Amino acid sequence: MIVLPSRSQHVGIAETTLGRFLFVRPDRSGMTDLRYLPDADDVTEFEATVTETGDDYVILDGTYFYPGGGGQPADRGTLAWADGEATVVDARKNHGDVRHYVDAVDGDLPAPGTTVTGRVDAERRGRLTRLHTAQHVLSRVVLDAFGAATVGNGLTTSEGWVEFEGADFDADDVADIERLTNAAIERDLLVHKAERPRSAVEDAVPDGRAQLDAIPDFVDPMRVVEIGDFDVCPCGGTHVDRLGEVGTVRITGRSREDGVERLVFDVEG
Repeated sequence: MIVLPSRSQHVGIAETTLGRFLFVRPDRSGMTDLRYLPDADDVTEFEATVTETGDDYVILDGTYFYPGGGGQPADRGTLAWADGEATVVDARKNHGDVRHYVDAVDGDLPAPGTTVTGRVDAERRGRLTRLHTAQHVLSRVVLDAFGAATVGNGLTTSEGWVEFEGADFDADDVADIERLTNAAIERDLLVHKAERPRSAVEDAVPDGRAQLDAIPDFVDPMRVVEIGDFDVCPCGGTHVDRLGEVGTVRITGRSREDGVERLVFDVEG
């Protein structure tokens, strides 16, 4: 889970047990516009202008590449310009900018002022997006059914995992969690992504759903993901537009360490 302020504000990086979140600074000069926010995370091809080029990275004035955070890996893809192309192997936030780290460069890297076409690996993005929304549903199911709070989560292209405090699952519990998660997904609720005032988010998010007290008070507004009447959670990651896009969730593993339960899951279909 990652929490983002408005795109009109400059940001820096802090840490929580749930991963990185972004916090507000008063100056937005030099900031890369995160164009996928708040609700354009289905865009995978775009044009932008180069603002800086390093030995192995390119910074753009705006991007649809997700730069990683909250357990979700960064996007991959390509950048192309009039006389060259490069593979984007990573994207990372750096003091308000997003560095697109590149490899397999054809020609010289583009100079500042160059227009480039960015293409996000749509298949990879889609896979991570489905997993991320599945994680939100799984976390809410466990909170409602077992009163257990999510304290960690992560994704790879092959699976996702969630860690819970306040639970001690057995095999029957895991089967129930899988069943309830898929029942929620079958409702095919709308997934709405928007910025909300912090006070409204604090009122809407139930205890144990997100560690709001770990987020600095000056993160306001927050980007939140609302799943119909089922769930609301601050998050800056990519998500589907309807639950039916997730597919079927399968819980593929369970472990326990130091009082924390971890469930590993996948999505099919």
